[in-house]
Amino acid sequence: MLPFSGYTGQFAAEVKRAEITLQGDIYVLSADIVYRLSDKAKEALQSGVPLFWDIQVRLLQHRDVLWNKMLVDTAIRYRIQYHALLNMYRVRNEVDGEVYNFSTLPAALDLMSTISDFPLIEETELASENQYLGALRVSFDREALPLPLRPVAYIDPQWYLSSDWTLWPLKK
Repeated sequence: MLPFSGYTGQFAAEVKRAEITLQGDIYVLSADIVYRLSDKAKEALQSGVPLFWDIQVRLLQHRDVLWNKMLVDTAIRYRIQYHALLNMYRVRNEVDGEVYNFSTLPAALDLMSTISDFPLIEETELASENQYLGALRVSFDREALPLPLRPVAYIDPQWYLSSDWTLWPLKK
């Protein structure tokens, strides 16, 4: 299903596809994300500055009268860094500690771009009569940049590398 999302900037990450499906007795998330790095972000990366993104995932129970109830609120955090001596990009999943090495930036970003079968919630925790929404956002962590770079990152549009929230209904 094509999710709804708002305006994103020229260099922002973009959620191309997101869906939650039932596998066995667990609902899992699958998503495709596109990362478009600006020239300044690429230059910082080539200079050895690590860049961090958080992929925030939520599952909400839709309620007409009150605010939606949050059932799942979790995140996947990635760090990408270029190592000049090795001439390689290293992507680290900060949640589980897994590290991957790549010879090109597109290959490194490709790993971060695909979420497959990420477990969210057991089927028994969702009532069939309720409506649920999936929500996904990719947030670039400007606070993780080196201190001299942070003020520039808050005012320069080339550092607006986050996506908007993407929402879609859960099909049971």
